[in-house]
Amino acid sequence: MSSNPPVPEGDPAVPDYDLAEVIELTTPAQVRAIGDPLRTTILGLLHERAATVTELAAAVRRPKGTVAHHVNVLAEAGLLRVVRTRRVRALEERYYGRTARMFYVGVGESADGGTMPLDFNDFEVAAKESAAAFQAHRLWAFIRHARIPEEHATAFWHRIKELVQEFDHLPRSGETTYGFAVGLYPITDYPALPVRDEGS
Repeated sequence: MSSNPPVPEGDPAVPDYDLAEVIELTTPAQVRAIGDPLRTTILGLLHERAATVTELAAAVRRPKGTVAHHVNVLAEAGLLRVVRTRRVRALEERYYGRTARMFYVGVGESADGGTMPLDFNDFEVAAKESAAAFQAHRLWAFIRHARIPEEHATAFWHRIKELVQEFDHLPRSGETTYGFAVGLYPITDYPALPVRDEGS
């Protein structure tokens, strides 16, 4: 896989703290931690920069105590950490950041041999998020199907992950947040043409 995509000269690094590129989630607790829409929104906001619980609560328009609970769940699962602090009067503000730019769920069994739980269907989330854009004729989307060997699908997915990383590195600017949903999945009942008769 390629190294970090170059950041255009003059643009600040995104996010504004150091983090790993990829971490595999190997425990049920980690998968459950990202299986909540509010927690995934928090993780998404921290792609841009580190933030305090107060800032996150204002962004998602939820009570500070609620957001603090979800931040603690993510931190205990190893998905967030305190990246810096700032003294404000007698209080110390904690700025939280992600531990990795990309998290992915290990397929199959967890580290202790148990079955990994499902987090949630990213396409279901994307469908809800994109409904307004579809109605406004602002949805860019494609769906394609190809009958290919599994190893070709795996190789193609690695290329897609590089594109996702490039998207994550884009400097934040402008006034609109764009969603970017990708996926690759087997379809067991998709129709197929009959095998061609070489003699015909």
